[in-house]
Amino acid sequence: MLTTRFVPGAPNWLDLAVPDIDAAAAFYSALFGWTFQSAGPEAGGYGFFQLDGKTVGAVGPCQEEGAAPTWTPYFLTTDADATSKAVEQAGGRIRTAPMDVFTAGRLAQFTDPTGADFAVWQPGDTKGLEAVMEPNTLCWTELYTTDAAAAQDFYRSVFAWTYQEMAMGGELTYSLVSAPGGGTGDDTAHGGILQLQQMHLEAGSTSEWHPYFGVTDCDAMYQTATQLGATPLIAPMDAAGIGRLAMVMDPAGAVFALLKGEPKTA
Repeated sequence: MLTTRFVPGAPNWLDLAVPDIDAAAAFYSALFGWTFQSAGPEAGGYGFFQLDGKTVGAVGPCQEEGAAPTWTPYFLTTDADATSKAVEQAGGRIRTAPMDVFTAGRLAQFTDPTGADFAVWQPGDTKGLEAVMEPNTLCWTELYTTDAAAAQDFYRSVFAWTYQEMAMGGELTYSLVSAPGGGTGDDTAHGGILQLQQMHLEAGSTSEWHPYFGVTDCDAMYQTATQLGATPLIAPMDAAGIGRLAMVMDPAGAVFALLKGEPKTA
């Protein structure tokens, strides 16, 4: 499961890129009770989402021309420069070369060979998120991909992830992802990889990472999100052995999911 006792290869940061930070802050404040704290004028509009005084995510302006609003997961690295080399060697693309963020840490941003964007964070003064696995905080990360086998090979090469396959009924197979040293299984996994079905590929779906936020009432939060302007993507549904989940697109166009159940959030 996710934890703030970060190990290499596990999620340790999450941020949102949007064209209108004030609008995003208003939406997530109304939905999750988050507050926005600016990182200061030198940060270019970037700031932190906080819940009960703990950082649960961040938000900043879209950096690339024409970039779609999106949530991006960051995975812990002890050496962003070495990880960048590993990404290139494994067939990924560097979007932002390793750079220092004042004394907070060092980041780099990438695109995997299937087209999904992700990033890494090498901690300095800022170790990572201060709360996860609690209501209204990050509880899971999930990759929808056009090529699950290629994605597994890539992330195994870069982060030494291990996988455990979980049947989902029919021809669907879900891969549970664990960081090095964490073993395998749903009790140690921090995320999952799901192969996009042919109908989704034909409809133009592309590879992308999605954050899941733990909630105490999936149906109520889904209703609130849509009332606040989110676009419904997956209505609340029960997933055997997982819990009750739903997925929406926020008013700016960034996709995220809601989950009540395992991983336990209440």
